[in-house]
Amino acid sequence: MARARAIDGLDPARPYAEAAQRILAVRAAEVAEHSAGVLDVADTERLHDMRVATRRLRAALEAFEPCFPARLWRSTLNDVKRLAETLGERRDRDVAIASLERVADAVPPSDAIGIRSLVAELRREQAAANEKLARHLTEERSSTLGERLRELAESAA
Repeated sequence: MARARAIDGLDPARPYAEAAQRILAVRAAEVAEHSAGVLDVADTERLHDMRVATRRLRAALEAFEPCFPARLWRSTLNDVKRLAETLGERRDRDVAIASLERVADAVPPSDAIGIRSLVAELRREQAAANEKLARHLTEERSSTLGERLRELAESAA
């Protein structure tokens, strides 16, 4: 799992809004960085890392709510929640497939047939969840979220 990036320049003597700006900028950048290759179902750790980064971003948004204009904060938080939910839908299938494949490898071949049938169904669901995620990650949509996060960070007061 990718570690959270350290945030330079945090100082308890500085204004709360300044911390909000710094933390939000770093957490938003982490989400963007982890989006590369996230649709590759062969490397499920990329998706996991992006999902974790999204949860860190959400936590920062919620912690610093008082610093931001309510309307912009709410719409941005809702977009981050939707992204996290979409990542979670795919991640659930990734985890189930990996677990069931380990079980199928450990049981007699006659028992593995049913398990592999379930894995095939989960792969179809994984593909559908991945298509939904791909729509969510279109360049236009991602840049809009990035712009709103920058705007939100700049608006901290």
